[in-house]
Order: sequence, then C-alpha cells, then structure tokens
Amino acid sequence: MAKSLKTKPRKSAISVDIEMLQILSPDGTASPDEVRELGLTKDDIQSLYRWMVTARIFDERALALQRQGRLGTYAPLSGQEACQAGSAYALRPEDWMFPSYREHLVQVMRGQSWLDVLAYWGGNEEGNRIPEGVRNFTISIPIATQTLHAVGAAWAAKIKGESSCSIVYFGDGATSEGDFHEALNFAGVFQTPTVFFCQNNQYAISVPRTKQTASETIAQKAIAYGIEGVQVDGNDIFAVYKATKEALERGRNGEGPTLIEAVTYRLSHHTTADDWTRYRPAEEVEMWKQKDPIKRLRLYMEKQGLWSDQDEAKLLEEARSEIAQAVAQYENLPKRDVEEIFKYMYAEMPWHLQEQLQELREYLAEHGGDLPKE
Repeated sequence: MAKSLKTKPRKSAISVDIEMLQILSPDGTASPDEVRELGLTKDDIQSLYRWMVTARIFDERALALQRQGRLGTYAPLSGQEACQAGSAYALRPEDWMFPSYREHLVQVMRGQSWLDVLAYWGGNEEGNRIPEGVRNFTISIPIATQTLHAVGAAWAAKIKGESSCSIVYFGDGATSEGDFHEALNFAGVFQTPTVFFCQNNQYAISVPRTKQTASETIAQKAIAYGIEGVQVDGNDIFAVYKATKEALERGRNGEGPTLIEAVTYRLSHHTTADDWTRYRPAEEVEMWKQKDPIKRLRLYMEKQGLWSDQDEAKLLEEARSEIAQAVAQYENLPKRDVEEIFKYMYAEMPWHLQEQLQELREYLAEHGGDLPKE
C-alpha cells in the first residue's frame, strides 16, 4: 500500500534585491545634479505640471458627469498622473502606444483629445477613432490582452528596421494573467523593443497586490524572462521619465524589452461601478494622498522659483475652461444610431447579427425606443 506524502508549507527562500528609483521626494526636494541629468528645461517641467493638473480636473469633471447620468461608466486616473505624464513625455511620435482603460492622459498627450475620451466613455465609438498619423491603439478593456499586441507591433518594427518602440500600459492585476507572461516571454526571446509599463496602483479592483503574487516586487518578474526589470516611484514624475527614457533607449539600441513597475496608488474608485470604501481603509487613502504626485511637483517648482500662486490660479482657470469646452462639445455630438452596434465590425452584416438586430427592433417596438424600423 502506497504511503501518502505529507509536506509542510515552505517559505520561499528566493529574495531579489530590487532598488526603487526615486529622484523627487514627497516634500518636493531633489538632487540638482539628478534633475539636471534628465535634460528637462524649465518649460518642460512646467508643461508636465500643466498636463497633470489638467488631467486631475478632467478626472473630477468626468466623475461628476457620470454621477449626474451624463456619462457612462468611467475609470478614474487620479493619483496616477505622474506615471502617465512622465512616461508619455519620453515617447517619440513614431512609437506605438497601447493603453488599457485608464490612460486618458497618455492618450491626450499622444495626439487624441479630451473630447475623444468623453465620447468613448459616453458610449460613442467615435471616441475610439485614432487621428491620422497618431500611433495610439484603441482602448483595451480585457485585462492584459494589449501586452501581446504591443509585442507584435514592436517585433514588426524590428523586422522592418524601424527605430520605433512600443509601450504598453497595464495594472498590477494584469500580471496575474497568462497573456502578460506570454508577452514577456516572446519579447525576451525575440528581443523586441517593448516597454511594459505596469502602473502598480496596489489593487486589482478590490484585490490587493499582496494577494496577486508572492513576489516581493512586480519588477523582478522580468528576471524569469531574461529582460530588464525596473521599479520606480510612480508618484515621482522625474523618476518615471528617467526610467521610461532609458527603457526606450535600450529598445532602440537593440537591447530588448524592459518591464517597469511604477509604484503608485489609485486615489479614487476602480471605476464608477466600484466603491473603494468597501475594501480600503480611509487611513490608507489619506496616507497615499501625502504622496500626491501633483503636490510633489508643485512643491519642487515653488522651491526652484518656477511656480507661483498666480501661475497656479491662471492654470486652474485655463484647465477648467478647456475641460468645460470639451464637455460642451461632447454633449452636442450628434445622437448615434443604435443600429451601429451591429454595423461597426463588418462590411456586410453576417446572418447572426441580422437576427440580433431584428430581435432588438422587435424589443424596442414593444417596450419603446427610437431605433428606426426598416
């Protein structure tokens, strides 16, 4: 008779020393030499701050619109502005950008508009139409699927001898998906110029990072695939810019992909269909507010004589006006035909969609609706 083998749980002995990159501390201080090495001018720094503040104002307005029934389900970005502005600023126009559903600021910095973002979350597919010449891909709602697309685009660029890289954004929850691991493995084998940018905001909806992985860091997952792994303070815009710029340079120089773990925090809900108070203590949120990326950069600029209260007042007025104009344009968009749900994908509608469309017409005819009848 075979004996049953009983084993005791064994704590992993694997420990990887990953040092977090930080240049700008929460109190707004930074080494002058480290900042100088970034090559950012006074105008660059002020521009980055303007982008971040405008994104925060947009976020607050979009959340209010959803609560008023004027916008569909929306994914807030507050708290993650430095991750998005710092990384987007390092990109070149020829680079490919693959967003998840929270990269509103990256999209706009890369040639789309706040109107596009509002239209998308308002259920208008025009918001997903990328302007000609802009190398942004459409928003990906499924978790981690865009990582594979980014690797494919980078591989194609490498085969064609182009200097472009690809960058793909995702959250910590995406690292639990198989697509993420397949993408890193393929990128490592074929040395594609891909930057995997993980915005580790500590929660995959309500699941904390500690229940996503036993790894001490997400950055160390790169080791298994033979690629570069970097952990950066995601609320430090200088560190994010530096890490992304260096990762892109490695890609352009034929040195392969990089996984960047930007440690940050989602200050609001996962989406407006979520309630963060159900799974996060208020004390935790308040603690992270002390690390606010916008406040941190403003403190730095004030210490350097680059910003004043007058500058702040002017920026707030301009940003609110810009977002108000985008909201007005969004609410004046022509009403879209519900039938486009079925017409959008195929040149000729297949039989199964024709049946579904007919069912919808019959339903609306019985229960009310403005879908035109044939």
